[in-house]
Amino acid sequence: MTSAEVAATRRSRPGDSHGPDAEPRRPASASRTPRVLVALGSYAILVVGALTTLGPFFLSVMTSLKTPQQLATQSPLALPSPVTGSNYAALFSPDSIVDFGHAVLVTVAYVAVVLVGQLVFSILAAYAFARLEFPGRDLLFWLYVATLMVPTVVTVVPLYLMMTDAGLRNTFWGIVLPYLFGSPYAIFLLREYFRGIPQELVDAARIDGAGTWRILVRIIVPLSRPIIVTLGMITIVSHWNNFMWPLIVTSGNTWSVVTVATASMQSQYNGNWTLVMAATTFAMAPLIVMFLVFNRKIVESISITGFR
Repeated sequence: MTSAEVAATRRSRPGDSHGPDAEPRRPASASRTPRVLVALGSYAILVVGALTTLGPFFLSVMTSLKTPQQLATQSPLALPSPVTGSNYAALFSPDSIVDFGHAVLVTVAYVAVVLVGQLVFSILAAYAFARLEFPGRDLLFWLYVATLMVPTVVTVVPLYLMMTDAGLRNTFWGIVLPYLFGSPYAIFLLREYFRGIPQELVDAARIDGAGTWRILVRIIVPLSRPIIVTLGMITIVSHWNNFMWPLIVTSGNTWSVVTVATASMQSQYNGNWTLVMAATTFAMAPLIVMFLVFNRKIVESISITGFR
């Protein structure tokens, strides 16, 4: 084959950008267009999600800083002008129909007792299921965890009858007791985490003379701090927002919690939404502040827990 024929063959090779039959190259801008559209779509979804999440909180704060007259004459999205703190002052006024300050104290005490009780009993039970040997251990564990499949509504009436028969209706312990002695969800997560701790560490501690209690306190619990922190945050949030059981087992203002007190304001104050929104904002504020202060610890704990 002559050099001229070779050159002609190369020029006519399929896919050769220099051949007469070569396909034209797509412009770089055309190849970037799909990626740009995907990015714009992703950002649009994130913005909509952020507005959906933050919108109710923003509306609650703005409404709580208005007077009833401003709320009636302005758009709900309008900024308060002038800003007033009278709703928050009325919220904690001694003349208030609903004793919101007392409800806050009851809620703090309730959450603190349940938090300590659930963590202590869940850690002890999970350690027994994970590290101790006794007859029927696995069967008992799975029977206990199976209670997660039972809807909460199903147990409300039996629990209410138990609290009534025990004389604990409309008392602090009537609110606390159903949640005090551990949680199947917490015990399940703790057991799986404890089982992931190397057995060699436990064996080495036993060789050094450590007993079961010392191994739990000095080895298992410190190494399990991420999952314990995560469960602590979940417990605080879920019980601070608990509404159904305190509403059922209590009456009046004596043992009313924040969620029940906020709901009762809607009827007690004949639709005074500025005051109701002040109560709602105050009820949300502690959880938001807690997350802002401990957000790095919370994210790290969840990440480490998921990694394990």
